[in-house]
Amino acid sequence: MSTPASPNTPASPGTPASPGTPITGRTPAPGWISTPLTAGLLRGALDVERTAHGLLPHRLPARARAQCDDPQLAMVEAQPSGVRLVLRTRATAIELDTLPTKRVYAGVPPRPDGVYDLVVDGRLAGAGSVPGGNVLALDMATGSAKLTPGPVGTLRFDGLSGADKVVEIWLPHDEATELVALRTDAPVESAPASGRAVWLHHGSSISHGTFAASPTTTWPAIAASLGGVELINLGLGGSALLDPFTARALRDTPADLISVKIGINLVNADLMRLRAFAPAVHGFLDTIREGHPQTPSLVVSPVLCPIHENTPGPCGVDFGAMAEGRLRFRALGDPAERAAGKLTLTVIREELAKIVERRQADDPHLHLLDGRALYGDQDTAELPLPDDLHPDAAAHHRMGERFAALAFGEDGIFQKS
Repeated sequence: MSTPASPNTPASPGTPASPGTPITGRTPAPGWISTPLTAGLLRGALDVERTAHGLLPHRLPARARAQCDDPQLAMVEAQPSGVRLVLRTRATAIELDTLPTKRVYAGVPPRPDGVYDLVVDGRLAGAGSVPGGNVLALDMATGSAKLTPGPVGTLRFDGLSGADKVVEIWLPHDEATELVALRTDAPVESAPASGRAVWLHHGSSISHGTFAASPTTTWPAIAASLGGVELINLGLGGSALLDPFTARALRDTPADLISVKIGINLVNADLMRLRAFAPAVHGFLDTIREGHPQTPSLVVSPVLCPIHENTPGPCGVDFGAMAEGRLRFRALGDPAERAAGKLTLTVIREELAKIVERRQADDPHLHLLDGRALYGDQDTAELPLPDDLHPDAAAHHRMGERFAALAFGEDGIFQKS
Protein backbone atom coordinates (compact mmCIF):
# COMPACT_ATOMS: atom_id res chain seq x y z
CA MET A 1 0.00 0.00 0.00
CA SER A 2 1.86 4.17 -1.13
CA THR A 3 2.85 7.51 0.07
CA PRO A 4 4.24 7.49 3.62
CA ALA A 5 2.30 8.71 6.59
CA SER A 6 2.82 11.58 8.96
CA PRO A 7 3.57 11.12 12.64
CA ASN A 8 1.38 12.31 15.43
CA THR A 9 1.45 12.78 19.17
CA PRO A 10 -1.42 10.70 20.53
CA ALA A 11 -1.19 11.86 24.12
CA SER A 12 -0.99 15.60 23.44
CA PRO A 13 -3.96 17.96 23.27
CA GLY A 14 -4.16 19.83 19.97
CA THR A 15 -6.08 22.62 18.33
CA PRO A 16 -9.46 22.74 20.08
CA ALA A 17 -12.08 20.86 18.11
CA SER A 18 -15.32 19.17 18.87
CA PRO A 19 -15.26 15.39 19.10
CA GLY A 20 -16.22 13.71 15.87
CA THR A 21 -19.96 13.97 15.60
CA PRO A 22 -21.84 11.22 13.78
CA ILE A 23 -24.51 12.52 11.40
CA THR A 24 -26.84 10.43 9.30
CA GLY A 25 -28.42 11.77 6.12
CA ARG A 26 -27.23 15.36 6.61
CA THR A 27 -27.56 17.81 3.71
CA PRO A 28 -24.38 19.92 3.40
CA ALA A 29 -24.75 23.63 4.12
CA PRO A 30 -24.53 26.00 1.12
CA GLY A 31 -21.01 27.11 0.35
CA TRP A 32 -19.31 23.94 1.48
CA ILE A 33 -16.71 22.46 -0.85
CA SER A 34 -16.74 18.84 -2.00
CA THR A 35 -13.27 17.48 -2.74
CA PRO A 36 -12.88 14.30 -4.83
CA LEU A 37 -11.34 11.48 -2.81
CA THR A 38 -8.20 10.26 -4.54
CA ALA A 39 -5.18 8.12 -3.70
CA GLY A 40 -3.12 11.31 -3.51
CA LEU A 41 -4.89 12.29 -0.29
CA LEU A 42 -4.09 8.96 1.39
CA ARG A 43 -1.00 7.93 3.32
CA GLY A 44 -0.18 4.43 4.53
CA ALA A 45 -2.13 2.49 1.88
CA LEU A 46 -0.32 0.46 -0.76
CA ASP A 47 -3.30 0.31 -3.09
CA VAL A 48 -6.77 1.78 -3.51
CA GLU A 49 -9.82 0.23 -5.11
CA ARG A 50 -12.70 2.09 -6.71
CA THR A 51 -15.95 0.55 -5.45
CA ALA A 52 -19.60 1.28 -6.15
CA HIS A 53 -19.55 3.60 -3.12
CA GLY A 54 -16.15 5.25 -3.28
CA LEU A 55 -12.53 4.52 -2.46
CA LEU A 56 -11.41 1.44 -0.51
CA PRO A 57 -7.83 1.56 0.83
CA HIS A 58 -5.85 -1.68 0.76
CA ARG A 59 -2.67 -2.54 2.65
CA LEU A 60 -1.61 -5.18 0.15
CA PRO A 61 -1.31 -4.54 -3.60
CA ALA A 62 -3.76 -6.13 -6.03
CA ARG A 63 -1.17 -8.64 -7.23
CA ALA A 64 -0.67 -9.93 -3.69
CA ARG A 65 -4.40 -10.12 -3.03
CA ALA A 66 -4.86 -12.17 -6.21
CA GLN A 67 -2.45 -14.82 -4.92
CA CYS A 68 -4.37 -15.80 -1.79
CA ASP A 69 -8.04 -16.65 -1.30
CA ASP A 70 -7.90 -16.67 2.51
CA PRO A 71 -10.95 -14.74 3.84
CA GLN A 72 -9.02 -13.79 6.97
CA LEU A 73 -6.30 -12.11 4.94
CA ALA A 74 -8.86 -10.38 2.70
CA MET A 75 -10.61 -9.01 5.77
CA VAL A 76 -7.58 -7.72 7.64
CA GLU A 77 -5.61 -6.20 4.77
CA ALA A 78 -8.66 -4.02 3.97
CA GLN A 79 -8.79 -2.80 7.58
CA PRO A 80 -6.80 0.44 7.29
CA SER A 81 -4.43 0.27 10.24
CA GLY A 82 -2.11 3.26 9.87
CA VAL A 83 -3.98 4.63 6.84
CA ARG A 84 -5.08 8.25 6.94
CA LEU A 85 -6.35 11.12 4.86
CA VAL A 86 -3.83 13.94 4.92
CA LEU A 87 -4.94 17.43 3.87
CA ARG A 88 -3.59 20.95 3.89
CA THR A 89 -6.41 23.41 4.54
CA ARG A 90 -7.76 26.42 6.41
CA ALA A 91 -11.06 24.64 7.00
CA THR A 92 -12.70 25.04 10.39
CA ALA A 93 -15.10 22.13 9.77
CA ILE A 94 -14.72 18.84 7.94
CA GLU A 95 -17.29 16.21 7.05
CA LEU A 96 -16.37 12.72 5.88
CA ASP A 97 -18.89 10.19 4.52
CA THR A 98 -17.78 6.58 4.86
CA LEU A 99 -19.18 3.09 4.56
CA PRO A 100 -17.60 1.00 7.33
CA THR A 101 -17.80 -2.77 7.58
CA LYS A 102 -18.25 -3.75 11.22
CA ARG A 103 -17.71 -7.20 12.69
CA VAL A 104 -19.93 -8.98 15.17
CA TYR A 105 -19.06 -12.34 16.69
CA ALA A 106 -21.69 -14.87 17.69
CA GLY A 107 -21.80 -15.35 21.46
CA VAL A 108 -19.61 -12.33 22.22
CA PRO A 109 -20.74 -8.84 23.31
CA PRO A 110 -20.88 -6.31 20.45
CA ARG A 111 -17.66 -4.58 19.50
CA PRO A 112 -17.46 -0.79 19.79
CA ASP A 113 -17.63 1.22 16.57
CA GLY A 114 -14.30 1.97 14.95
CA VAL A 115 -12.58 5.22 15.95
CA TYR A 116 -11.45 8.00 13.60
CA ASP A 117 -8.66 10.14 15.07
CA LEU A 118 -8.24 13.76 14.01
CA VAL A 119 -4.63 14.98 14.07
CA VAL A 120 -3.85 18.65 13.40
CA ASP A 121 -0.25 19.69 12.75
CA GLY A 122 0.93 16.47 14.38
CA ARG A 123 -1.21 16.70 17.52
CA LEU A 124 -4.34 14.77 18.41
CA ALA A 125 -7.31 17.15 18.22
CA GLY A 126 -10.44 15.00 18.21
CA ALA A 127 -11.94 11.55 17.68
CA GLY A 128 -15.26 10.07 16.65
CA SER A 129 -17.06 7.14 15.06
CA VAL A 130 -19.39 6.61 12.11
CA PRO A 131 -22.76 4.92 12.71
CA GLY A 132 -24.36 2.41 10.38
CA GLY A 133 -22.41 0.59 7.73
CA ASN A 134 -22.21 -3.02 6.65
CA VAL A 135 -22.23 -5.76 9.28
CA LEU A 136 -20.11 -8.87 8.94
CA ALA A 137 -21.45 -11.55 11.30
CA LEU A 138 -18.85 -14.21 12.17
CA ASP A 139 -19.40 -17.49 13.97
CA MET A 140 -16.11 -18.86 15.27
CA ALA A 141 -17.69 -22.17 16.19
CA THR A 142 -18.81 -22.94 12.64
CA GLY A 143 -16.51 -20.68 10.63
CA SER A 144 -19.50 -19.10 8.89
CA ALA A 145 -19.68 -15.46 7.82
CA LYS A 146 -22.61 -13.37 6.65
CA LEU A 147 -22.43 -9.82 5.31
CA THR A 148 -25.46 -7.57 5.72
CA PRO A 149 -25.30 -4.31 3.73
CA GLY A 150 -25.88 -1.07 5.63
CA PRO A 151 -26.01 2.69 5.08
CA VAL A 152 -23.27 5.25 4.59
CA GLY A 153 -22.60 7.38 7.68
CA THR A 154 -21.11 10.84 8.18
CA LEU A 155 -18.53 12.11 10.65
CA ARG A 156 -18.03 15.82 11.35
CA PHE A 157 -15.16 17.63 13.01
CA ASP A 158 -15.62 21.35 13.65
CA GLY A 159 -14.23 24.13 15.81
CA LEU A 160 -10.83 23.94 14.10
CA SER A 161 -8.58 26.95 13.73
CA GLY A 162 -8.89 28.87 10.46
CA ALA A 163 -5.10 28.95 10.13
CA ASP A 164 -3.31 27.05 7.38
CA LYS A 165 -2.62 23.57 8.78
CA VAL A 166 -2.06 19.92 7.99
CA VAL A 167 -5.04 17.78 8.97
CA GLU A 168 -4.95 14.01 9.20
CA ILE A 169 -7.97 11.77 9.66
CA TRP A 170 -6.73 8.37 10.79
CA LEU A 171 -9.16 5.67 9.70
CA PRO A 172 -10.29 2.94 12.12
CA HIS A 173 -7.46 0.44 12.39
CA ASP A 174 -9.78 -2.57 12.67
CA GLU A 175 -12.77 -1.62 10.52
CA ALA A 176 -12.73 -1.78 6.70
CA THR A 177 -13.68 1.68 5.50
CA GLU A 178 -14.88 2.84 2.09
CA LEU A 179 -14.38 6.58 1.67
CA VAL A 180 -17.46 8.09 0.01
CA ALA A 181 -17.29 11.89 0.19
CA LEU A 182 -15.27 14.72 1.73
CA ARG A 183 -16.66 18.20 2.44
CA THR A 184 -15.00 21.22 4.03
CA ASP A 185 -15.78 24.90 4.53
CA ALA A 186 -12.50 25.91 2.85
CA PRO A 187 -10.42 24.45 0.00
CA VAL A 188 -8.11 21.50 0.62
CA GLU A 189 -5.01 20.22 -1.14
CA SER A 190 -2.59 17.37 -0.72
CA ALA A 191 -0.14 17.99 2.09
CA PRO A 192 3.53 18.12 1.17
CA ALA A 193 5.82 15.27 2.16
CA SER A 194 7.24 15.72 5.65
CA GLY A 195 10.77 14.67 4.75
CA ARG A 196 10.88 12.25 7.68
CA ALA A 197 12.29 8.75 7.37
CA VAL A 198 9.74 6.13 6.30
CA TRP A 199 9.37 3.13 8.62
CA LEU A 200 7.84 0.05 7.01
CA HIS A 201 6.64 -2.53 9.54
CA HIS A 202 5.09 -5.99 9.16
CA GLY A 203 3.63 -8.14 11.90
CA SER A 204 0.59 -9.93 13.30
CA SER A 205 -2.68 -8.75 14.88
CA ILE A 206 -0.66 -7.20 17.71
CA SER A 207 1.05 -4.91 15.18
CA HIS A 208 -2.29 -4.47 13.40
CA GLY A 209 -3.66 -3.05 16.64
CA THR A 210 -5.99 -5.56 18.30
CA PHE A 211 -7.26 -4.04 21.59
CA ALA A 212 -5.66 -0.66 20.87
CA ALA A 213 -8.07 2.14 21.76
CA SER A 214 -7.76 4.03 18.48
CA PRO A 215 -5.72 4.13 15.26
CA THR A 216 -3.12 6.53 16.66
CA THR A 217 -2.61 4.34 19.74
CA THR A 218 -1.61 1.06 18.16
CA TRP A 219 1.91 0.35 19.32
CA PRO A 220 3.46 1.01 15.86
CA ALA A 221 1.64 4.37 15.61
CA ILE A 222 2.88 5.39 19.06
CA ALA A 223 6.42 4.28 18.23
CA ALA A 224 6.36 6.20 14.93
CA SER A 225 5.14 9.35 16.65
CA LEU A 226 7.79 9.21 19.36
CA GLY A 227 10.48 8.25 16.84
CA GLY A 228 9.62 11.05 14.42
CA VAL A 229 9.17 8.72 11.46
CA GLU A 230 6.48 8.08 8.84
CA LEU A 231 4.66 4.78 9.41
CA ILE A 232 3.48 2.25 6.86
CA ASN A 233 1.87 -0.50 8.92
CA LEU A 234 1.59 -3.94 7.33
CA GLY A 235 0.49 -5.59 10.55
CA LEU A 236 -2.00 -8.17 9.28
CA GLY A 237 -4.13 -9.87 11.92
CA GLY A 238 -3.64 -13.63 11.80
CA SER A 239 -1.66 -13.29 8.58
CA ALA A 240 2.02 -12.76 9.40
CA LEU A 241 2.77 -16.13 7.85
CA LEU A 242 5.95 -15.55 5.82
CA ASP A 243 3.86 -15.37 2.65
CA PRO A 244 6.02 -14.67 -0.44
CA PHE A 245 3.55 -12.07 -1.73
CA THR A 246 3.90 -10.12 1.52
CA ALA A 247 7.68 -10.22 1.20
CA ARG A 248 7.35 -8.86 -2.34
CA ALA A 249 5.08 -6.07 -1.10
CA LEU A 250 7.74 -5.13 1.46
CA ARG A 251 10.43 -5.37 -1.21
CA ASP A 252 8.59 -3.03 -3.57
CA THR A 253 7.56 -0.37 -1.02
CA PRO A 254 9.96 2.58 -0.65
CA ALA A 255 11.25 2.75 2.91
CA ASP A 256 14.18 4.04 4.96
CA LEU A 257 13.73 1.60 7.88
CA ILE A 258 12.15 -1.86 7.91
CA SER A 259 11.04 -4.20 10.67
CA VAL A 260 9.38 -7.60 10.50
CA LYS A 261 7.84 -9.21 13.56
CA ILE A 262 7.78 -12.98 13.11
CA GLY A 263 6.38 -15.86 15.09
CA ILE A 264 3.01 -15.83 16.83
CA ASN A 265 0.85 -16.46 13.76
CA LEU A 266 3.04 -19.35 12.65
CA VAL A 267 2.45 -21.01 16.02
CA ASN A 268 -1.24 -20.32 16.45
CA ALA A 269 -1.99 -21.34 12.85
CA ASP A 270 0.20 -24.45 13.28
CA LEU A 271 1.38 -23.61 9.77
CA MET A 272 4.79 -25.27 9.48
CA ARG A 273 7.39 -27.37 11.22
CA LEU A 274 10.91 -26.47 12.27
CA ARG A 275 12.40 -27.95 9.06
CA ALA A 276 10.47 -25.44 6.94
CA PHE A 277 10.76 -22.45 9.27
CA ALA A 278 14.39 -21.39 8.88
CA PRO A 279 14.41 -21.63 5.05
CA ALA A 280 11.13 -19.73 4.93
CA VAL A 281 12.54 -16.91 7.08
CA HIS A 282 15.69 -16.75 4.94
CA GLY A 283 13.58 -16.63 1.78
CA PHE A 284 11.36 -13.89 3.22
CA LEU A 285 14.36 -11.77 4.16
CA ASP A 286 16.12 -12.50 0.85
CA THR A 287 13.11 -11.16 -1.04
CA ILE A 288 12.99 -7.97 1.04
CA ARG A 289 16.70 -7.47 0.47
CA GLU A 290 16.20 -7.59 -3.31
CA GLY A 291 14.54 -4.19 -3.06
CA HIS A 292 16.28 -2.90 0.06
CA PRO A 293 19.82 -4.32 -0.01
CA GLN A 294 21.25 -1.95 2.61
CA THR A 295 18.19 -0.52 4.36
CA PRO A 296 18.50 -0.78 8.15
CA SER A 297 16.27 -3.72 9.02
CA LEU A 298 15.10 -5.33 12.22
CA VAL A 299 13.76 -8.81 12.89
CA VAL A 300 11.53 -8.79 15.98
CA SER A 301 10.83 -12.08 17.71
CA PRO A 302 7.51 -12.76 19.51
CA VAL A 303 6.38 -10.87 22.60
CA LEU A 304 5.54 -13.03 25.58
CA CYS A 305 2.40 -15.13 25.21
CA PRO A 306 2.23 -17.70 28.02
CA ILE A 307 -0.16 -20.13 26.32
CA HIS A 308 2.27 -20.65 23.43
CA GLU A 309 5.68 -20.24 25.07
CA ASN A 310 6.20 -24.00 25.24
CA THR A 311 2.94 -25.37 23.85
CA PRO A 312 2.54 -25.62 20.08
CA GLY A 313 -0.52 -24.60 18.12
CA PRO A 314 -3.01 -24.60 16.78
CA CYS A 315 -4.68 -21.89 18.80
CA GLY A 316 -8.41 -22.22 19.31
CA VAL A 317 -11.29 -20.36 20.84
CA ASP A 318 -12.10 -21.24 24.45
CA PHE A 319 -15.76 -22.14 24.00
CA GLY A 320 -16.27 -22.46 27.74
CA ALA A 321 -15.38 -18.79 28.12
CA MET A 322 -17.48 -17.92 25.10
CA ALA A 323 -20.51 -19.53 26.73
CA GLU A 324 -20.02 -16.94 29.46
CA GLY A 325 -19.81 -14.12 26.92
CA ARG A 326 -16.01 -13.80 27.08
CA LEU A 327 -13.60 -14.21 24.17
CA ARG A 328 -10.48 -16.14 25.15
CA PHE A 329 -8.05 -18.39 23.32
CA ARG A 330 -6.14 -21.52 24.30
CA ALA A 331 -3.30 -23.59 22.90
CA LEU A 332 -4.49 -26.90 21.49
CA GLY A 333 -1.13 -28.54 20.88
CA ASP A 334 0.91 -30.85 23.11
CA PRO A 335 4.32 -29.74 24.45
CA ALA A 336 5.64 -33.21 23.64
CA GLU A 337 5.09 -32.46 19.95
CA ARG A 338 8.12 -30.15 19.94
CA ALA A 339 10.20 -33.28 19.42
CA ALA A 340 8.42 -33.80 16.10
CA GLY A 341 9.29 -30.26 14.96
CA LYS A 342 6.21 -28.35 16.06
CA LEU A 343 6.89 -24.70 16.71
CA THR A 344 6.52 -22.81 19.96
CA LEU A 345 7.45 -19.21 20.70
CA THR A 346 10.53 -20.38 22.60
CA VAL A 347 11.69 -22.38 19.59
CA ILE A 348 11.05 -19.51 17.21
CA ARG A 349 13.04 -17.02 19.31
CA GLU A 350 15.98 -19.42 19.39
CA GLU A 351 15.84 -20.00 15.64
CA LEU A 352 15.48 -16.32 14.77
CA ALA A 353 18.54 -15.50 16.87
CA LYS A 354 20.55 -18.10 14.91
CA ILE A 355 19.22 -16.91 11.55
CA VAL A 356 20.01 -13.24 12.17
CA GLU A 357 23.47 -14.04 13.56
CA ARG A 358 24.32 -16.07 10.43
CA ARG A 359 23.03 -13.40 8.07
CA GLN A 360 24.85 -10.57 9.85
CA ALA A 361 28.17 -11.87 8.50
CA ASP A 362 27.09 -10.60 5.06
CA ASP A 363 24.40 -8.13 6.13
CA PRO A 364 25.63 -5.67 8.78
CA HIS A 365 22.42 -3.65 8.42
CA LEU A 366 20.26 -6.47 9.81
CA HIS A 367 19.49 -6.58 13.53
CA LEU A 368 17.45 -8.61 16.04
CA LEU A 369 15.13 -7.46 18.82
CA ASP A 370 13.78 -9.95 21.34
CA GLY A 371 10.04 -9.22 21.50
CA ARG A 372 10.03 -9.81 25.25
CA ALA A 373 11.83 -6.46 25.56
CA LEU A 374 8.53 -4.94 24.42
CA TYR A 375 6.23 -7.15 26.49
CA GLY A 376 7.69 -9.75 28.83
CA ASP A 377 7.23 -11.63 32.10
CA GLN A 378 6.81 -8.59 34.32
CA ASP A 379 4.38 -7.02 31.87
CA THR A 380 2.13 -10.04 31.66
CA ALA A 381 1.87 -10.00 35.45
CA GLU A 382 0.99 -6.31 35.52
CA LEU A 383 -0.96 -6.08 32.24
CA PRO A 384 -2.18 -9.62 31.50
CA LEU A 385 -3.38 -10.48 28.02
CA PRO A 386 -7.18 -10.06 28.25
CA ASP A 387 -7.91 -12.90 25.83
CA ASP A 388 -4.65 -14.79 26.51
CA LEU A 389 -3.36 -13.76 23.07
CA HIS A 390 -3.36 -9.97 22.58
CA PRO A 391 -1.98 -7.11 24.73
CA ASP A 392 -4.51 -4.53 25.92
CA ALA A 393 -4.61 -0.79 25.20
CA ALA A 394 -2.26 0.08 28.06
CA ALA A 395 0.23 -2.51 26.85
CA HIS A 396 0.11 -1.01 23.35
CA HIS A 397 1.27 2.29 24.84
CA ARG A 398 4.06 0.56 26.74
CA MET A 399 5.21 -1.42 23.70
CA GLY A 400 5.20 1.67 21.49
CA GLU A 401 7.25 3.67 23.97
CA ARG A 402 9.74 0.84 24.39
CA PHE A 403 10.12 0.23 20.66
CA ALA A 404 10.67 3.94 20.06
CA ALA A 405 13.47 3.99 22.62
CA LEU A 406 15.05 0.70 21.52
CA ALA A 407 14.83 1.28 17.78
CA PHE A 408 14.71 5.04 17.15
CA GLY A 409 16.42 6.44 20.25
CA GLU A 410 19.84 8.05 20.33
CA ASP A 411 21.46 4.67 21.00
CA GLY A 412 18.70 2.71 19.25
CA ILE A 413 19.11 -0.26 16.97
CA PHE A 414 18.42 1.69 13.79
CA GLN A 415 21.18 4.15 14.72
CA LYS A 416 23.71 1.31 14.49
CA SER A 417 23.32 0.94 10.71
